Amino acid sequence: MTRALRKARHGAVLTFVLAGLMCGTFTVRLPALADRLRLPESSVGLALLGWGVGALLTMQIMRVVLGRAGSRGVLRAAVPLCAASLVLVALAPTFPALVAATALFGMAFGAVDVGMNAQGSLVERAYGRPIMIGMHAGWCVGAISAGLLGTAAIALGLSLTTHILLVALISAPAALALSRTHLPDRAPETGAARESGRARRRLPGVVYLLGAITFAAFMVEGVVADWNGLYLLGTLHASEAVAALGYPVFEAGMLVARLGGDRLRGRLGARALIALSGGATALAFLAVIAAPVTAAAVAGLFFVGLAVATISPMALSLAGTATAEPGPAIAQVSAMGYAGLLLGPVVIGFLSASASLRLAMGVAVVLGVVIAAAGRLLPTSRTEIVPLRASARDGGEEPHLPLAA
Repeated sequence: MTRALRKARHGAVLTFVLAGLMCGTFTVRLPALADRLRLPESSVGLALLGWGVGALLTMQIMRVVLGRAGSRGVLRAAVPLCAASLVLVALAPTFPALVAATALFGMAFGAVDVGMNAQGSLVERAYGRPIMIGMHAGWCVGAISAGLLGTAAIALGLSLTTHILLVALISAPAALALSRTHLPDRAPETGAARESGRARRRLPGVVYLLGAITFAAFMVEGVVADWNGLYLLGTLHASEAVAALGYPVFEAGMLVARLGGDRLRGRLGARALIALSGGATALAFLAVIAAPVTAAAVAGLFFVGLAVATISPMALSLAGTATAEPGPAIAQVSAMGYAGLLLGPVVIGFLSASASLRLAMGVAVVLGVVIAAAGRLLPTSRTEIVPLRASARDGGEEPHLPLAA
Protein backbone atom coordinates (compact mmCIF):
# COMPACT_ATOMS: atom_id res chain seq x y z
CA MET A 1 0.00 0.00 0.00
CA THR A 2 1.60 3.27 -1.14
CA ARG A 3 1.78 6.47 0.85
CA ALA A 4 -0.17 8.33 -1.87
CA LEU A 5 -3.04 5.87 -1.62
CA ARG A 6 -3.18 6.12 2.16
CA LYS A 7 -3.24 9.92 1.84
CA ALA A 8 -6.03 9.63 -0.74
CA ARG A 9 -8.10 7.53 1.66
CA HIS A 10 -7.59 9.94 4.55
CA GLY A 11 -8.38 12.86 2.24
CA ALA A 12 -11.60 11.21 1.06
CA VAL A 13 -12.73 10.53 4.65
CA LEU A 14 -11.97 14.12 5.69
CA THR A 15 -13.92 15.40 2.68
CA PHE A 16 -16.93 13.49 3.97
CA VAL A 17 -16.35 15.03 7.42
CA LEU A 18 -16.19 18.51 5.88
CA ALA A 19 -19.40 17.95 3.91
CA GLY A 20 -21.19 16.70 7.05
CA LEU A 21 -19.94 19.73 8.98
CA MET A 22 -21.26 22.24 6.42
CA CYS A 23 -24.61 20.54 5.88
CA GLY A 24 -25.01 19.94 9.62
CA THR A 25 -24.26 23.59 10.37
CA PHE A 26 -26.99 24.63 7.93
CA THR A 27 -29.46 22.28 9.64
CA VAL A 28 -28.49 23.24 13.19
CA ARG A 29 -28.75 27.00 12.62
CA LEU A 30 -31.83 26.99 10.38
CA PRO A 31 -34.18 27.55 13.35
CA ALA A 32 -32.17 30.63 14.37
CA LEU A 33 -32.28 31.92 10.81
CA ALA A 34 -36.03 31.37 10.65
CA ASP A 35 -36.41 33.21 13.96
CA ARG A 36 -34.32 36.16 12.72
CA LEU A 37 -36.45 36.52 9.59
CA ARG A 38 -39.66 35.63 11.50
CA LEU A 39 -40.56 32.87 9.09
CA PRO A 40 -43.48 30.46 9.58
CA GLU A 41 -42.92 26.71 9.24
CA SER A 42 -44.33 26.73 5.70
CA SER A 43 -41.66 29.23 4.59
CA VAL A 44 -38.91 27.14 6.18
CA GLY A 45 -40.26 24.17 4.26
CA LEU A 46 -40.02 26.12 0.99
CA ALA A 47 -36.43 27.08 1.76
CA LEU A 48 -35.58 23.42 2.38
CA LEU A 49 -37.35 22.49 -0.84
CA GLY A 50 -35.16 25.00 -2.70
CA TRP A 51 -32.08 23.32 -1.22
CA GLY A 52 -33.26 19.88 -2.28
CA VAL A 53 -34.26 20.90 -5.81
CA GLY A 54 -30.92 22.67 -6.27
CA ALA A 55 -29.07 19.52 -5.19
CA LEU A 56 -31.12 17.32 -7.53
CA LEU A 57 -30.51 19.60 -10.52
CA THR A 58 -26.76 19.60 -9.96
CA MET A 59 -26.66 15.83 -9.53
CA GLN A 60 -28.19 15.35 -12.96
CA ILE A 61 -25.67 17.78 -14.50
CA MET A 62 -22.86 15.90 -12.74
CA ARG A 63 -23.46 12.91 -15.04
CA VAL A 64 -21.81 14.98 -17.76
CA VAL A 65 -19.43 17.14 -15.73
CA LEU A 66 -17.75 14.25 -13.92
CA GLY A 67 -16.96 12.56 -17.22
CA ARG A 68 -15.00 15.66 -18.26
CA ALA A 69 -13.60 17.22 -15.09
CA GLY A 70 -13.34 14.13 -12.89
CA SER A 71 -14.14 13.92 -9.19
CA ARG A 72 -10.90 15.66 -8.18
CA GLY A 73 -11.66 18.66 -10.40
CA VAL A 74 -15.28 18.83 -9.21
CA LEU A 75 -14.32 18.76 -5.52
CA ARG A 76 -11.59 21.36 -5.99
CA ALA A 77 -14.24 23.85 -7.20
CA ALA A 78 -17.42 22.64 -5.45
CA VAL A 79 -16.33 22.48 -1.79
CA PRO A 80 -15.15 26.13 -1.61
CA LEU A 81 -18.33 27.16 -3.49
CA CYS A 82 -20.36 25.22 -0.93
CA ALA A 83 -18.66 27.15 1.89
CA ALA A 84 -19.27 30.47 0.11
CA SER A 85 -22.96 29.72 -0.52
CA LEU A 86 -23.36 28.78 3.17
CA VAL A 87 -22.23 32.32 4.01
CA LEU A 88 -24.88 33.69 1.62
CA VAL A 89 -27.49 31.71 3.56
CA ALA A 90 -26.33 33.30 6.81
CA LEU A 91 -26.40 36.81 5.30
CA ALA A 92 -29.82 36.50 3.61
CA PRO A 93 -31.81 39.62 4.63
CA THR A 94 -35.23 38.52 3.31
CA PHE A 95 -37.17 35.34 2.63
CA PRO A 96 -36.73 35.48 -1.20
CA ALA A 97 -32.99 35.99 -0.69
CA LEU A 98 -32.96 33.02 1.68
CA VAL A 99 -34.67 30.76 -0.87
CA ALA A 100 -32.17 31.83 -3.53
CA ALA A 101 -29.23 31.28 -1.16
CA THR A 102 -30.44 27.84 -0.03
CA ALA A 103 -30.95 26.83 -3.67
CA LEU A 104 -27.35 27.87 -4.46
CA PHE A 105 -26.13 26.02 -1.37
CA GLY A 106 -28.08 22.94 -2.51
CA MET A 107 -26.56 23.14 -5.99
CA ALA A 108 -23.03 23.40 -4.61
CA PHE A 109 -23.66 20.67 -2.08
CA GLY A 110 -25.10 18.37 -4.76
CA ALA A 111 -21.81 18.66 -6.65
CA VAL A 112 -19.84 17.97 -3.46
CA ASP A 113 -21.97 14.92 -2.63
CA VAL A 114 -21.54 13.30 -6.03
CA GLY A 115 -17.87 14.30 -6.28
CA MET A 116 -16.89 12.88 -2.90
CA ASN A 117 -18.72 9.60 -3.55
CA ALA A 118 -17.08 9.29 -6.97
CA GLN A 119 -13.67 9.96 -5.38
CA GLY A 120 -14.51 7.48 -2.63
CA SER A 121 -15.33 4.85 -5.26
CA LEU A 122 -12.04 5.52 -7.04
CA VAL A 123 -10.07 5.13 -3.79
CA GLU A 124 -12.02 2.00 -2.86
CA ARG A 125 -11.25 0.38 -6.19
CA ALA A 126 -7.59 1.35 -5.84
CA TYR A 127 -7.59 -0.43 -2.47
CA GLY A 128 -9.35 -3.44 -3.98
CA ARG A 129 -11.53 -4.00 -0.91
CA PRO A 130 -14.61 -2.39 0.69
CA ILE A 131 -13.91 0.93 2.45
CA MET A 132 -16.84 3.12 1.29
CA ILE A 133 -19.01 2.54 4.38
CA GLY A 134 -16.17 3.75 6.60
CA MET A 135 -15.89 6.90 4.50
CA HIS A 136 -19.56 7.61 5.14
CA ALA A 137 -18.81 7.35 8.86
CA GLY A 138 -16.90 10.59 8.25
CA TRP A 139 -20.20 12.22 7.30
CA CYS A 140 -21.68 11.20 10.66
CA VAL A 141 -18.65 12.62 12.47
CA GLY A 142 -19.06 15.92 10.60
CA ALA A 143 -22.80 16.12 11.28
CA ILE A 144 -22.37 15.34 14.98
CA SER A 145 -19.54 17.89 15.20
CA ALA A 146 -21.81 20.50 13.61
CA GLY A 147 -24.37 19.90 16.34
CA LEU A 148 -21.78 20.18 19.11
CA LEU A 149 -20.21 23.31 17.60
CA GLY A 150 -23.66 24.84 17.15
CA THR A 151 -24.46 24.22 20.81
CA ALA A 152 -21.11 25.74 21.82
CA ALA A 153 -21.67 28.78 19.59
CA ILE A 154 -25.07 29.40 21.16
CA ALA A 155 -23.65 28.95 24.68
CA LEU A 156 -20.85 31.44 23.92
CA GLY A 157 -23.33 33.95 22.54
CA LEU A 158 -21.92 33.96 19.00
CA SER A 159 -24.26 35.40 16.42
CA LEU A 160 -25.61 33.22 13.62
CA THR A 161 -23.52 35.08 11.05
CA THR A 162 -20.30 34.82 13.06
CA HIS A 163 -20.76 31.09 13.64
CA ILE A 164 -21.37 30.29 9.97
CA LEU A 165 -18.54 32.57 8.83
CA LEU A 166 -16.13 30.69 11.10
CA VAL A 167 -17.27 27.34 9.67
CA ALA A 168 -16.87 28.66 6.12
CA LEU A 169 -13.43 30.14 6.84
CA ILE A 170 -12.28 26.76 8.12
CA SER A 171 -13.94 24.75 5.34
CA ALA A 172 -12.69 26.59 2.24
CA PRO A 173 -8.91 26.37 2.88
CA ALA A 174 -9.32 22.84 4.29
CA ALA A 175 -11.01 21.82 1.02
CA LEU A 176 -8.15 23.20 -1.06
CA ALA A 177 -5.62 21.34 1.09
CA LEU A 178 -7.59 18.08 0.82
CA SER A 179 -7.84 18.39 -2.97
CA ARG A 180 -4.09 17.72 -3.15
CA THR A 181 -4.66 14.25 -1.67
CA HIS A 182 -7.37 13.15 -4.12
CA LEU A 183 -6.63 10.54 -6.76
CA PRO A 184 -6.76 11.64 -10.42
CA ASP A 185 -9.58 10.25 -12.54
CA ARG A 186 -9.43 8.88 -16.06
CA ALA A 187 -8.19 11.50 -18.51
CA PRO A 188 -11.21 13.27 -20.07
CA GLU A 189 -12.25 12.20 -23.56
CA THR A 190 -12.22 14.67 -26.42
CA GLY A 191 -13.44 14.73 -30.01
CA ALA A 192 -13.90 11.35 -31.66
CA ALA A 193 -13.08 9.45 -28.46
CA ARG A 194 -15.97 11.15 -26.65
CA GLU A 195 -18.28 10.46 -29.58
CA SER A 196 -17.39 6.77 -29.63
CA GLY A 197 -17.89 6.56 -25.86
CA ARG A 198 -21.57 7.52 -25.89
CA ALA A 199 -22.76 3.94 -25.90
CA ARG A 200 -20.46 3.12 -22.99
CA ARG A 201 -21.96 5.96 -20.97
CA ARG A 202 -25.46 4.52 -21.22
CA LEU A 203 -26.23 3.36 -17.71
CA PRO A 204 -27.11 -0.32 -17.19
CA GLY A 205 -30.32 -1.37 -15.46
CA VAL A 206 -28.52 -2.33 -12.25
CA VAL A 207 -27.73 1.38 -11.67
CA TYR A 208 -31.45 2.17 -11.49
CA LEU A 209 -32.04 -0.78 -9.15
CA LEU A 210 -29.30 0.60 -6.90
CA GLY A 211 -30.95 4.02 -7.22
CA ALA A 212 -34.26 2.53 -6.06
CA ILE A 213 -32.52 0.99 -3.03
CA THR A 214 -30.90 4.35 -2.22
CA PHE A 215 -34.24 6.12 -2.72
CA ALA A 216 -35.85 3.86 -0.11
CA ALA A 217 -32.93 4.15 2.34
CA PHE A 218 -32.81 7.96 2.07
CA MET A 219 -36.58 8.10 2.47
CA VAL A 220 -36.26 6.21 5.77
CA GLU A 221 -33.53 8.63 6.89
CA GLY A 222 -35.72 11.59 5.93
CA VAL A 223 -38.66 10.22 7.90
CA VAL A 224 -36.49 9.93 11.01
CA ALA A 225 -34.84 13.34 10.57
CA ASP A 226 -38.06 15.28 10.05
CA TRP A 227 -40.68 13.37 12.02
CA ASN A 228 -39.08 11.57 14.97
CA GLY A 229 -39.30 14.63 17.22
CA LEU A 230 -42.98 15.24 16.47
CA TYR A 231 -43.70 11.54 16.94
CA LEU A 232 -42.01 11.47 20.36
CA LEU A 233 -43.69 14.72 21.42
CA GLY A 234 -47.18 14.31 19.99
CA THR A 235 -47.76 10.57 20.00
CA LEU A 236 -45.73 9.38 23.00
CA HIS A 237 -46.02 12.69 24.92
CA ALA A 238 -42.30 12.98 25.65
CA SER A 239 -40.79 16.19 26.99
CA GLU A 240 -38.98 18.49 24.56
CA ALA A 241 -35.62 17.56 26.08
CA VAL A 242 -36.24 13.84 25.60
CA ALA A 243 -37.70 14.32 22.11
CA ALA A 244 -34.52 16.18 21.10
CA LEU A 245 -32.53 13.01 21.82
CA GLY A 246 -34.19 11.03 19.02
CA TYR A 247 -32.11 12.21 16.07
CA PRO A 248 -28.70 12.21 17.83
CA VAL A 249 -29.40 8.65 19.02
CA PHE A 250 -30.28 7.67 15.44
CA GLU A 251 -27.05 9.27 14.14
CA ALA A 252 -25.06 7.46 16.84
CA GLY A 253 -26.47 4.16 15.60
CA MET A 254 -25.47 5.08 12.04
CA LEU A 255 -21.95 5.98 13.13
CA VAL A 256 -21.46 2.67 14.98
CA ALA A 257 -22.69 0.68 11.97
CA ARG A 258 -20.53 2.57 9.49
CA LEU A 259 -17.38 2.16 11.55
CA GLY A 260 -17.71 -1.62 11.31
CA GLY A 261 -19.74 -1.90 8.11
CA ASP A 262 -16.87 -2.60 5.71
CA ARG A 263 -15.70 -5.59 7.75
CA LEU A 264 -19.23 -6.95 7.83
CA ARG A 265 -19.57 -6.46 4.09
CA GLY A 266 -16.31 -8.34 3.61
CA ARG A 267 -17.75 -11.32 5.48
CA LEU A 268 -21.32 -11.38 4.13
CA GLY A 269 -21.01 -9.69 0.73
CA ALA A 270 -22.88 -6.55 -0.34
CA ARG A 271 -25.91 -8.37 -1.74
CA ALA A 272 -26.58 -10.28 1.50
CA LEU A 273 -25.83 -7.28 3.72
CA ILE A 274 -28.23 -4.98 1.82
CA ALA A 275 -30.99 -7.58 2.13
CA LEU A 276 -30.22 -8.15 5.82
CA SER A 277 -30.07 -4.41 6.53
CA GLY A 278 -33.40 -3.83 4.80
CA GLY A 279 -35.11 -6.51 6.90
CA ALA A 280 -33.49 -5.17 10.07
CA THR A 281 -34.65 -1.64 9.21
CA ALA A 282 -38.24 -2.86 8.86
CA LEU A 283 -38.12 -4.69 12.21
CA ALA A 284 -36.43 -1.82 14.05
CA PHE A 285 -38.90 0.76 12.74
CA LEU A 286 -41.78 -1.56 13.62
CA ALA A 287 -40.43 -1.59 17.18
CA VAL A 288 -40.34 2.24 17.19
CA ILE A 289 -43.95 2.70 16.09
CA ALA A 290 -45.18 -0.12 18.37
CA ALA A 291 -43.28 1.20 21.40
CA PRO A 292 -45.63 1.94 24.31
CA VAL A 293 -43.17 4.28 26.08
CA THR A 294 -40.68 6.94 25.02
CA ALA A 295 -37.56 5.14 26.24
CA ALA A 296 -38.34 2.12 24.05
CA ALA A 297 -38.94 4.34 20.99
CA VAL A 298 -35.67 6.24 21.47
CA ALA A 299 -33.79 2.96 21.86
CA GLY A 300 -35.52 1.73 18.71
CA LEU A 301 -34.23 4.75 16.79
CA PHE A 302 -30.67 3.70 17.64
CA PHE A 303 -31.34 0.32 16.04
CA VAL A 304 -32.97 1.96 13.00
CA GLY A 305 -29.76 3.95 12.52
CA LEU A 306 -27.71 0.79 13.03
CA ALA A 307 -29.75 -1.05 10.38
CA VAL A 308 -30.12 1.59 7.65
CA ALA A 309 -26.62 3.10 7.88
CA THR A 310 -24.79 0.76 5.50
CA ILE A 311 -27.40 0.61 2.72
CA SER A 312 -26.77 3.83 0.79
CA PRO A 313 -22.94 3.66 1.04
CA MET A 314 -23.02 0.13 -0.36
CA ALA A 315 -25.39 1.12 -3.16
CA LEU A 316 -23.12 4.02 -4.13
CA SER A 317 -20.07 1.76 -3.93
CA LEU A 318 -21.72 -0.77 -6.24
CA ALA A 319 -22.77 2.00 -8.64
CA GLY A 320 -19.09 2.91 -8.90
CA THR A 321 -18.32 -0.58 -10.26
CA ALA A 322 -21.32 -0.83 -12.59
CA THR A 323 -19.76 1.17 -15.44
CA ALA A 324 -16.30 1.99 -16.75
CA GLU A 325 -16.60 5.56 -15.41
CA PRO A 326 -18.08 5.63 -11.88
CA GLY A 327 -19.12 9.31 -11.87
CA PRO A 328 -22.29 9.23 -14.02
CA ALA A 329 -23.65 6.11 -12.29
CA ILE A 330 -22.98 7.57 -8.84
CA ALA A 331 -24.64 10.86 -9.90
CA GLN A 332 -27.77 8.97 -10.99
CA VAL A 333 -27.97 6.89 -7.81
CA SER A 334 -27.38 9.99 -5.65
CA ALA A 335 -30.12 11.93 -7.46
CA MET A 336 -32.61 9.10 -6.93
CA GLY A 337 -31.60 8.94 -3.27
CA TYR A 338 -32.15 12.66 -2.72
CA ALA A 339 -35.55 12.39 -4.35
CA GLY A 340 -36.45 9.93 -1.59
CA LEU A 341 -35.04 12.27 1.04
CA LEU A 342 -37.34 15.04 -0.24
CA LEU A 343 -40.40 12.88 -0.84
CA GLY A 344 -40.38 10.95 2.45
CA PRO A 345 -41.35 13.78 4.82
CA VAL A 346 -44.05 14.97 2.38
CA VAL A 347 -45.64 11.50 2.18
CA ILE A 348 -45.59 11.14 5.96
CA GLY A 349 -47.17 14.57 6.37
CA PHE A 350 -49.97 13.71 3.95
CA LEU A 351 -50.68 10.31 5.51
CA SER A 352 -50.55 11.64 9.07
CA ALA A 353 -53.16 14.25 8.18
CA SER A 354 -55.39 11.52 6.74
CA ALA A 355 -54.86 8.95 9.51
CA SER A 356 -52.30 9.24 12.33
CA LEU A 357 -48.57 9.87 12.57
CA ARG A 358 -47.98 6.41 14.05
CA LEU A 359 -49.70 4.78 11.09
CA ALA A 360 -48.00 7.08 8.58
CA MET A 361 -44.54 6.18 9.88
CA GLY A 362 -45.35 2.58 9.03
CA VAL A 363 -44.26 3.56 5.50
CA ALA A 364 -40.68 3.14 6.74
CA VAL A 365 -41.43 -0.49 7.64
CA VAL A 366 -42.63 -1.11 4.08
CA LEU A 367 -39.52 0.60 2.70
CA GLY A 368 -37.31 -1.74 4.73
CA VAL A 369 -39.07 -4.75 3.20
CA VAL A 370 -38.64 -3.23 -0.29
CA ILE A 371 -34.90 -2.77 0.31
CA ALA A 372 -34.57 -6.39 1.46
CA ALA A 373 -36.37 -7.65 -1.65
CA ALA A 374 -34.44 -5.37 -4.01
CA GLY A 375 -31.14 -6.48 -2.47
CA ARG A 376 -31.93 -10.05 -3.44
CA LEU A 377 -32.45 -8.94 -7.04
CA LEU A 378 -28.91 -7.61 -7.36
CA PRO A 379 -26.78 -9.82 -9.63
CA THR A 380 -23.96 -11.46 -7.70
CA SER A 381 -21.45 -10.41 -10.36
CA ARG A 382 -22.18 -6.73 -9.61
CA THR A 383 -21.51 -6.93 -5.88
CA GLU A 384 -17.73 -7.22 -5.79
CA ILE A 385 -15.09 -4.49 -5.80
CA VAL A 386 -13.38 -4.23 -9.19
CA PRO A 387 -9.75 -3.27 -8.43
CA LEU A 388 -7.87 -0.69 -10.43
CA ARG A 389 -4.58 -1.66 -11.99
CA ALA A 390 -1.32 -0.80 -10.26
CA SER A 391 -0.84 2.62 -11.94
CA ALA A 392 -4.00 3.96 -10.27
CA ARG A 393 -3.08 2.47 -6.90
CA ASP A 394 0.24 4.24 -7.08
CA GLY A 395 -1.38 7.60 -7.83
CA GLY A 396 -0.80 7.50 -11.62
CA GLU A 397 -2.47 9.96 -13.93
CA GLU A 398 -4.84 7.61 -15.71
CA PRO A 399 -6.61 4.96 -13.64
CA HIS A 400 -7.96 2.01 -15.57
CA LEU A 401 -11.62 1.46 -14.71
CA PRO A 402 -12.65 -1.95 -16.03
CA LEU A 403 -16.25 -2.98 -16.42
CA ALA A 404 -17.66 -5.12 -13.63
CA ALA A 405 -17.78 -8.77 -14.53
